[in-house]
Amino acid sequence: MQNDNLLLGGIEAGGTKFLCGIADRNGRIIRQQRIATIIPGDTLGEASAFFEQAELDLGRLSAFSIGSFGPLSLNPVAQDYGSITSTPKAGWQDVDLLGHFARTIDAPMALDTDVNCAAVGEKLFGSGQGLDTFCYVTVGTGIGVGLLIDGAPHGGANHPEAGHIRLPRAAGDELFAGICPFHGDCLEGLACGPAMRARWGVPAEQLPPDHPG
Repeated sequence: MQNDNLLLGGIEAGGTKFLCGIADRNGRIIRQQRIATIIPGDTLGEASAFFEQAELDLGRLSAFSIGSFGPLSLNPVAQDYGSITSTPKAGWQDVDLLGHFARTIDAPMALDTDVNCAAVGEKLFGSGQGLDTFCYVTVGTGIGVGLLIDGAPHGGANHPEAGHIRLPRAAGDELFAGICPFHGDCLEGLACGPAMRARWGVPAEQLPPDHPG
């Protein structure tokens, strides 16, 4: 029998904001809240309060998931499974996301990268409908790639960091060193938002259409 009262809780955990939401079985958003990503205690506390109130008002959650910035520990047998690891986001290193919400939400839980979760969203509701294998690319503060292979998110013990692939430089374009602290001129080091600003002196969206950037 189909449970029409099935409620799904989710968080898009970003370096700037947490988007918390409750959806029905068809993905329709019933309730949502935007929370600034500041210090972990404040941000996570406000997120927990949102879901606690939602369960009081709407009913118990049937499942809960988090799509987060990273890097993340995604190996279920790792001691730090469910945690953000060596992120450059100040104060968020070694924050146990799953452990925090497991203390207040009694529902099956899942954690994956924000880009993998976005790829699942495209598979269910967007441009990935009808496709089993594809990649989702986001270009912003970083460059992230989510992969669906045979309909399932690719990951497990770790997650691919395709934004850090080293690419051939265009002829005559070797002077900009790139900003990636690990690789210099990888894809992210050359083309993410902060890299574009460092290279051209203004945000990419302010460059004219005919600019070489």
